[in-house]
Parts: sequence; structure tokens; C-alpha cells
Amino acid sequence: MKENIAVVMGGYSSESEISMLSGQEVYNYLQKTDYTVYAVIISRNEWYVEVDNEKIKIDRSDFSFTLGEQKIVFDAIFNAIHGKPGEDGVFAGYLELLEIPQTSCGQFESALCFNKAECNAVLKTRGVRVPKSIILKKDASFDSNLIIRELGLPLFVKPNRSGSSIGVSKVDTLEDLSAAINKAFEIDSIIVLEVMIKGIEVGCGVSDYSGQCKALACTDIKPKNDYFDYESKYSGQSEEVTPARIDQKVYEEIQATSEFVFESLNLCGPTRVDFIVNDMNEAFLIEVNTVPGMSKESILPRQLSYLNIDPVEFYSKSVANAIKRKK
Repeated sequence: MKENIAVVMGGYSSESEISMLSGQEVYNYLQKTDYTVYAVIISRNEWYVEVDNEKIKIDRSDFSFTLGEQKIVFDAIFNAIHGKPGEDGVFAGYLELLEIPQTSCGQFESALCFNKAECNAVLKTRGVRVPKSIILKKDASFDSNLIIRELGLPLFVKPNRSGSSIGVSKVDTLEDLSAAINKAFEIDSIIVLEVMIKGIEVGCGVSDYSGQCKALACTDIKPKNDYFDYESKYSGQSEEVTPARIDQKVYEEIQATSEFVFESLNLCGPTRVDFIVNDMNEAFLIEVNTVPGMSKESILPRQLSYLNIDPVEFYSKSVANAIKRKK
């Protein structure tokens, strides 16, 4: 009997549009497998599955739906929700309660990685090089001059729990700092002010689809704009080259660090770890993405292409591993 797989996409954040593209891409590939695959869309207003262009409501009590007179339950979930609730641990916790396996990591691990400040603090204690930063909470007082003395200019202001560079600002002058802080606070109640490291941005895919943790490849990114912001990521106009045009020793170090992060944080499924390489060939970890983009424009699928890894095999084995982990 075929196993039922839900490719879940959408979500509650401003990344929902990108999630829909990722989910549709994965759904198309999994359709070529022996699984029975359903596209499930989650929004704040409704959870539903699309069958023959018909929306059928998902029963949230057990994440099932009724097709005709048959109740369909899922054997596993392919999680393609970027941001909330798929990447912040909420959806993972829900599935853990229902004992439904999924391709991404567990509730605690998802929540930790989605919290940039906490994740980088943990990794720093484990010897991973991360940028110097300051954490601010909403409504707390701050001294702009003290921040700039501590971090210098330019610097970045980021929502602590967000993705796709949404709410991120590059600050070049003292006068721009307050506006950037207010912008980030529109996304999250905790924000990160981070020293700007001038250099090359590099994304490293890592996965356990083969049965063991292994870095895929490194991609260097030359953004359309001043930095790799939302427009640069999804306009298709940024230059992204695989393998990354960096020193071979640094390339291998990034791969080794990505594997270390994956294993030490108890991650699983498709993951991407982002770095900045400065002019001294030092790689600084920026963030860990536990539900990376999987659309045609995304980095990880391009790395699969570079390595001649069949996406059908990659996504189907990711599902099989999720099912295996439950057993």
C-alpha cells in the first residue's frame, strides 16, 4: 500500500509566497515517486489540501482529511514552510504530539535555529566563529552612539526571528540607526545589531538524505543590491556561483563547519548554513536555515544540480529518512 505524503507549504509570515514556490517544486518531484503525494496549504485563515483543484479542509485534531467517504491520514510530512510556523518549532511540536514524522528537525532544534541570537550564542560556545552583535528588546532604551562605538559602521540590524532578509537594514550613518531599529521591531520584539563583515557571502547546503550527514556544496553570492536582501534573493538577478569562488581551504572549512553545526545541533533533513568570508579568509557563520528555499531560484536545488544529484531521489530519500527516524 502506498504511503501518503503531505508537502506542506504557505505559513503565517511574509515568506509564505516563497514557501509556496518551494513546496510546489518539491511536490512536482515527489509526484514521480511511489508515494501518494498531496499539496497541503497552511495559512492563518485555513488549512486545506488541494485535490483535483478542490479545496478540502484539514482536520487539525489529527492532521487528516476526508476524500469522499475515505479518511486520509499522512505517513509523513515534507515541511516546506519558511518562517512561522514551519521553521520556528511550532509546526514541528504539533506534529510531534500527533506522532507524524516530518523531514525537518524537531521542535526544540527548529526554535533554536530560528532564534538567531540564541543559536549563534550556542555555536560560539562550541568554537564556531560568529559576528560580534548586540541584542535589543522592544521598548528597551538604547544609546545609538554606544552601539556604533561597539560595532562600528556600517552595521546590520535584523529581526531576531525572521527569514529571507525581511526587516533587515544596512546602517551606514548614525542618523539611519533609529529607523532601522524601528523597522526590525515591526517584525520581531527582539532584534540583533551585528557588525558588518565585508566579504563574500557563501551558502552551504547540508543533508542526511544519504543516511549520513554530508555537506553538499558551497555557493558564493554576489547580490544585485548592497547586500543579499529580499529583492536580491528572489529577483533572479543576483549572481550565484557553485562551486563558490573562494580559497579551497576555506571552502573545505565551511563544509566541515556546516556538518559540525548539523550534527551538534541535532538537525535533520535539507538544511543550509550561511557564512561571510572576509578578506583574511576567515569564515563567519551568519545563520542556520532548517527549511531552506527549494524553488528554482534557490541555492540548495542548484547545488543538487552541480553535484548531479537527482532531485527526485533527494526529496524521496528525505521523506524515507523521516519515516525511518520515527521507527
